[in-house]
Amino acid sequence: MKKFLVWLFCLILLTQPVFAQSEKLIILNTNTGQNTDADTGQNAGAGEQNSSDTTENTDNVNTQQTGNVDISAPSALLMEASTGQVIYEKDADSKRPPASVTKVMTLLLIFDALQEGKIHLEDEVTTSEYAASMGGSQVFLEPGEVQTVETLIKCISVASANDACVCMAEYICGNEQEFVNQMNERAKGLGMENTHFVNCNGLDAEGHVTTARNIALMSRELIHTYPQIFDYCNIWMEDITHTTKKGSTQFGLTNTNKMIRQYEYATGLKTGSTSQAKFCISATARKDNTDMIAVIMAADDSKARMRDAITLLNYGFGKCQKYQEDTVKKIQDVPVKHGVEKKVGAAQMELFSYVDVTGADLSTIKKIVKLKENATAPVRQGDKIGEVIYSLNGKEIGKVDILATEDVEEISYGSAMKEAVRGWTL
Repeated sequence: MKKFLVWLFCLILLTQPVFAQSEKLIILNTNTGQNTDADTGQNAGAGEQNSSDTTENTDNVNTQQTGNVDISAPSALLMEASTGQVIYEKDADSKRPPASVTKVMTLLLIFDALQEGKIHLEDEVTTSEYAASMGGSQVFLEPGEVQTVETLIKCISVASANDACVCMAEYICGNEQEFVNQMNERAKGLGMENTHFVNCNGLDAEGHVTTARNIALMSRELIHTYPQIFDYCNIWMEDITHTTKKGSTQFGLTNTNKMIRQYEYATGLKTGSTSQAKFCISATARKDNTDMIAVIMAADDSKARMRDAITLLNYGFGKCQKYQEDTVKKIQDVPVKHGVEKKVGAAQMELFSYVDVTGADLSTIKKIVKLKENATAPVRQGDKIGEVIYSLNGKEIGKVDILATEDVEEISYGSAMKEAVRGWTL
C-alpha cells in the first residue's frame, strides 16, 4: 500500500501542467547613487573605469553642433569610450572614404588572430610581390623580405604602412580578399551598417566607405578589447631593420599621428589622408581615467584635422562627468518552478557606468532591482532573470541584466520519485 501511495504521488506531481515562465517582475529595492553600503556612485575622475561594462547609453545622445563646439570638417563624432555614449555628432552617418583610418579594422583583426592563437608576435612573415607593390605610405618592404608579426604591427600603427597591412592580411587569411571579407564580417558584428571595405589599407577604391560613427565603433572595440594597441600607437620614432639579398639596412618609423606629441592627453589612434578622403583621424585621449574617441572625416588639411579633434576632445573632457559603480549589492535568489531545486542564485554580473554632459547631480541617480516572480526549469547559468534599472531625475539612463549563477534542471520522474521516497522516509 505504501509503495502504491508513493507511485501515485509521483504520478500526480509529474502530470501537473508546466506553465510558461512568468514575465511578472518583482521590484525588490530602490536606492540612490550616493556612497552608501556597497553601491557607489562617482563623478568623472573619481573611480576606475570598468573595462567589462558593455552597457551603452545611446538614449541620451547629445548632438549639439553649435555653441562651444566649432568643427570645420563635414563629418565628426565624439564618443566616451567606456560607455559608448555619443556626446557630439555632425553628419556622422554619411558614407565617406576613410583613407588609412581603415587600418583600425585591420589591426582589430590582427589582434583577434593573436588572441585566438592563430598567429604569434614572434612569427616570421615573408613579403609577397603583391604586398611589396603597394603605393602610398609604406616601409618599402621588398619581395621575399621577412619581418616578424610584431614588427609589422609597428609598421602599421606607427608609419601607416600599406605594404605591411597586405603582408599581415596574406599571412592570416592567405590572400587580401579573404581578409577583407573578414573585415566586413567583423564590421557587421559591430553594427557598422554603413561600412564596406574593399582593401585592408585604405587606398582609394570605389565603394570603400565608412562613417564617423562606424569609425568610432571599431575604434572603441579595438582599444576596449585590446588595450595593448596603445603600446604601439604611442611609439613616436623607432627603427626597423630591412634584411634582403642586398644586406641589412635601418629604416626609421615616425608616427603619422602628430597629436601624440602635440596634445597632452592623446593616446592614439590612427590618421589617414588621400585625395578622395582628404584628412581623417580617429583620435583617442585620456584624462582623469576618462577615455574619449574623436573622429574627424574629410578635413581640408592636417592642421584642420588636428584642430577639430582637439576641439572635440577638450569639449568632451570639459562637459563630461562620470558615474561609475565599483561594487554591486547581493541579489536575492529567485524561486524556480518544476526544478530539482526550489531557488536559483542571481547576480548583477556587470558594473554600470554613465556619462552626463548636462551638469546633473549624479549622487541622485536611483536604481531599481527587478526580478522575475519565478523562473521555470530548466534554468541555465547566464539566463536573464531580472535587471537593474538606473534613472536620473525620473528618466531612465540605462540598465544591467541580472543573470542566473547556476544551472537548475527540470524535475524528472526519477528525481520526483527520489524526492517522494526521501519525504516518506523522514
